Amino acid sequence: MDVSFLGGPQPQRGVGIVAPFDFALDRELWRWVPDDVSLHLTRTPFVPVEVSLDQARLVSEHETLREGVQALGAVSPEVMAYACTSGSFVGGMTGEKSMTAAMEEAGEIPSLTTSGALLGALREIGARRVALVTPYTKSVTDSLEEFLGEAGVSVTGRSYLGLTREIWRVPYRDVVDMAREAVSDAPDALFISCTNLPTYDVIPQLEAELRMPVLSANQVTMWDALRRIGKEAVGPYQALLDPVARRGPAAMTPSLPAAAPEPSGPEPVEAPRPVEAEAALAAAGAESGEPLEGYEQGYPSGLTDEWGGGGQPPV
Repeated sequence: MDVSFLGGPQPQRGVGIVAPFDFALDRELWRWVPDDVSLHLTRTPFVPVEVSLDQARLVSEHETLREGVQALGAVSPEVMAYACTSGSFVGGMTGEKSMTAAMEEAGEIPSLTTSGALLGALREIGARRVALVTPYTKSVTDSLEEFLGEAGVSVTGRSYLGLTREIWRVPYRDVVDMAREAVSDAPDALFISCTNLPTYDVIPQLEAELRMPVLSANQVTMWDALRRIGKEAVGPYQALLDPVARRGPAAMTPSLPAAAPEPSGPEPVEAPRPVEAEAALAAAGAESGEPLEGYEQGYPSGLTDEWGGGGQPPV
């Protein structure tokens, strides 16, 4: 069969991604990427350390980053991203800038980190007061708050899980519960930290319920990487990606009742009813169309936090 009429594969733009060794959400990153862009991923070497400030420092050492960037250079990406939030905020703003410089020196192409992308996203939506949701321990969450404080961003509330491993198993329901707890003091936006925490499907549902922009680590990473090469990230009704959506959640109000029709007019039309937040969440856009009940599998046994237990630490 002659298939020459197909013309070959569509030309692709390349984005290089250096991720920590335990990163498990490759598929989530791809969901923000348009069809003419390819992601090229590599991981940092394994270290036998659980999620902590020590791990964040180990996976963000300059030599480790240089090796990852140089490995990806073989496929000639146009931009390089370090997809790790804690690894890029653990050294403060000075540390984040030096990481970016080390990557750019190694690959001779524009480079960014998740934490640097977060600051750019907050500027994009005009947010100076944020609430935080993290899967981290208290010490790692404290470090994120300090990083934001250096950038002039105040944290109005936070909620965290105290997990030290297998963060990718956290279900959407837990993310939603933490978000509701964190935003009690009316921030400008909510940030969900950690590139290993699933967030894609839950962002538009939280924006509709909380009436504010919701950012996540993977979202801001892909948004920034793609805009560096003149491309736009794709995603359903997310304020960072769509200026119309950015105005939407804050402007949403319950629908008004329909006006009574004139006696001789047409049949009355029932006004649309406001969508209950739980109903919207249950119908969230998981690719299979199934309700967002999270994973059937709960947290694996043995997860610990800094208080020795597996529950939610005090905020």
